[in-house]
Amino acid sequence: MNSSIFTPVSPTINTSLKPHQNPLILIDNKRVACARARKHVTRTKALFSTTKEIVLKEFHQRRALKIISGLQNLDKYDVASVVIAADKGGATHVDIACDPELVKLATSLTSLPVCVSSVDPAAFPAAVEAGAVMVEIGNYDSFYDMGLTFSPEQILSLTKETKTMLPTVTLSVTVPHTLSLPDQVKLAQQLEQEGVDIIQTEGGKFSNPSKAGVLGLIEKASPTLAAAYSISRAVNIYVMCSSGLSSVTAPMAITAGASGVGVGSAVNKLNDVVAMIAQVKSIAESLNLSTIEEVVFEESNLRL
Repeated sequence: MNSSIFTPVSPTINTSLKPHQNPLILIDNKRVACARARKHVTRTKALFSTTKEIVLKEFHQRRALKIISGLQNLDKYDVASVVIAADKGGATHVDIACDPELVKLATSLTSLPVCVSSVDPAAFPAAVEAGAVMVEIGNYDSFYDMGLTFSPEQILSLTKETKTMLPTVTLSVTVPHTLSLPDQVKLAQQLEQEGVDIIQTEGGKFSNPSKAGVLGLIEKASPTLAAAYSISRAVNIYVMCSSGLSSVTAPMAITAGASGVGVGSAVNKLNDVVAMIAQVKSIAESLNLSTIEEVVFEESNLRL
């Protein structure tokens, strides 16, 4: 009767062995696999770290311009129009609904960083897998129309859940204008402690200007400008001033302390993509974005 040379080996190891397979080789293989896994994790972290640097570059330079298509806008034609307008008009970021197919569409139309907005953290991973490089808990306007509001406790819970699932992805969180200004500041400070990268402000939805023209535009933007001013002086992370802004008030947001501006209805409510591009370009020029790009281009030509 032939006896295997591996008879003394414990049943746990023996069940995974093939004939004439040395258990020491298995151990070595496992060590190699673990080492490869560690290298993969390290490379992945480095990749996300580099991506975050790219996404936040314009915020660091206080020149970010994010064009928003709408959290519940799932119309591919509308979203494509907004993305094209952002790309051709000189924006630095584009914000769309959290849908993987829309992300794929957006990334096929632009090389701008794509942000997805949602109040459901479970929806973010699929969108990130599709190509989104930034996630936003916010753009609550459509929920206000339904009579829904979000408490600080709810927003903190959504933030923690998102950070647990996507710890290395750039995260922006909107502080609701439904809170008093002191409570907005307090929530922003709590979000900073949770590791949020960007605080976004809002307020245009609730502003009812009494004047026309430039005075009306300033009135429209005053709630979000006030929030940007107060929050930017209370936290050490980036603040994006959003909601109710125009080419007149976007520069005021930067002066107030914001590192960037978010523009939605001023662009996405237009029916013509050419008009959308013109509007984005007007806002970009008010922030001197086109001037910066032209200087960089001229300097690169001189180096050549």
